[in-house]
Amino acid sequence: MDFVRVDWEENGVAVLTIDRQDKLNALNPQVVEEIGQALLEMETEGPRVVIVTGAGERAFVAGADIGAMHAMDAIEAKRFSEIGHAAMALLDKSPIPSIAAVNGFALGGGCEVAIACDIRVAAENAQFGFPEVGLGILPGMGGTQRLPRLVGPAIAKELIFTGRRISAEEAREIGLVNSVVPQGEALNVAKELAAEISGNGPLAVRHAKTAANRALDVDLISGLEYEAYQFALLFATGDAKEGMGAFVEKRKPKFEGR
Repeated sequence: MDFVRVDWEENGVAVLTIDRQDKLNALNPQVVEEIGQALLEMETEGPRVVIVTGAGERAFVAGADIGAMHAMDAIEAKRFSEIGHAAMALLDKSPIPSIAAVNGFALGGGCEVAIACDIRVAAENAQFGFPEVGLGILPGMGGTQRLPRLVGPAIAKELIFTGRRISAEEAREIGLVNSVVPQGEALNVAKELAAEISGNGPLAVRHAKTAANRALDVDLISGLEYEAYQFALLFATGDAKEGMGAFVEKRKPKFEGR
């Protein structure tokens, strides 16, 4: 792949880096397809956590490649949106937890990549926003759907309708990001958080993500029924026996993901 690379940490954490620094890591169809391809290939390796970041300190992903989009007709634009939806679903709907380590600009498509992840760690120089309406278009990789679920419809509509940028601190205040850290530390903090997550039962974490995602799509009673099913399912795993046994025996558990 030309613009995406994957590096592995010793604790089963995979770091996906979007590296197109001459264009501030902007997304064109090739970059989006490479993100999707990398995520699919990673799933076969079974990472415990995936971290997504952008190369360099200037941008996480500055947005979509406007030059590439300017040349698209309506059919090509729909295809671009669809491959974006498919790639983002591999972050959002995958049972593998994901963390966005946001450094610099996360605008438009970049913000859409970030909000497709489960957790967002932002450097203090990060900027977020959806400037699409200023170009005569709208967010096309999930922004109009995920942002209202994340920060509420009123705030989401304000950000999308105005196209204004917000700072990392304001993003934290509205619930768009989980934490703000010093410039240059987003990836390191994300790795620390990923290590904390990966130390827990991997099956438990995956099923917990699936259950939490379910809450966004169904009514409370249906969600509780699904939670009870997932809760019971885990009792049939070796990890559950190991985790609870280790607690009773006052030792650190050794999870094997089975």
